[in-house]
Amino acid sequence: MTHVVTENCVKCKYMDCVEVCPVDCFYEGENMLVIHPDECIDCGVCVPECPAEAIFPDSDPAAEPQWLEQNRKYSAIWPNIPFKKVPPEDADKWNGVPNKYDQYFSEKPGEDT
Repeated sequence: MTHVVTENCVKCKYMDCVEVCPVDCFYEGENMLVIHPDECIDCGVCVPECPAEAIFPDSDPAAEPQWLEQNRKYSAIWPNIPFKKVPPEDADKWNGVPNKYDQYFSEKPGEDT
């Protein structure tokens, strides 16, 4: 079992989750984070730290199967992010906006750490 980052992280990318992860399993895209499912130890400490409430166990109905695949795919090509960075200035504006993935998701990697 693992945890996955879902749609509400798109354009929010708060990164509070990164700070508490004991195994550094977060990877950074241009406007979203993902969790490497083979590195996540399922401790769950990231879940309450996410202001966007975008992290779920993969067994939760909110973590639709597509999210596990997205997290797996992009954690293999995006850079690892082992420490918290400053979130986007407009993160609060995007928190809770529905249907962000199809319109705003970027496949580009985040900045190398």
